[in-house]
Amino acid sequence: MTDRRLWSYKDIAAHIRVQPDTVRSYRKHGLLPAPDQVESGKPYWYADTIRAWVASRPGNRARRD
Repeated sequence: MTDRRLWSYKDIAAHIRVQPDTVRSYRKHGLLPAPDQVESGKPYWYADTIRAWVASRPGNRARRD
């Protein structure tokens, strides 16, 4: 099943349990995938994009939701 919901910095932060500013920093330093969509200058990612990114991150502890 594909999850095409769009996630903001806030949604990603909640998913990985950090502050939204941390996610912004990840993007600034090239650690976050490119946004799937940009609306009014704000980046958004598909939930599946972020889940795949989380699974491939170094130090991932096989997080399951």
